[in-house]
Amino acid sequence: MSSAPHRPLPPGRTLIAGVGNIFLGDDGFGVEAVRALGAHPLPDGVELVDAGVRGVHLAYRMLDGYDTVLLVDAAARGGAPGSLYVLDAADPGPGPEPRPVPLDAHHMTPDAVLALLGTLSAGIGARRPDRVLVVGCEPADTSEGMGLSAPVAAAVDEAVRVVLRLVGAPEPERDATGAPAAAG
Repeated sequence: MSSAPHRPLPPGRTLIAGVGNIFLGDDGFGVEAVRALGAHPLPDGVELVDAGVRGVHLAYRMLDGYDTVLLVDAAARGGAPGSLYVLDAADPGPGPEPRPVPLDAHHMTPDAVLALLGTLSAGIGARRPDRVLVVGCEPADTSEGMGLSAPVAAAVDEAVRVVLRLVGAPEPERDATGAPAAAG
């Protein structure tokens, strides 16, 4: 997957899906970020879903006529924990040729979901989304346990701003320190 620019997406139906396992520390980043996104108004045609570890369900949902899908997930890319990335899932970028991914319905990474998406769309003749982006966060700890590490938890608000910018929604206001402004 290659880096993608942070410019707004073209209009059309968009699915934002939080992916990850909340019982594996920072792997729950996508679920937490989507939970935080739920507090913000989204433009018409933009849907939000906590996909968690339901990769097969997500793959079928992605074939439901969406123009764009934004997957929000932990993404180990070698950066500092809490680093955010916007990746174009249609472009594998440099590196080895992807290998077939075994189907494990409870441990499907975005790569596995995308591989399944290709198989499903060909099998049932459904249209794949025109664009699939991943808003990823570099994890610090994905061992068993609930809760995000401090650097990953600190990245949730910025991930919310990135996703809101991508879908053309108003970003949350900030106070003089740069922190999210208190509501009301």
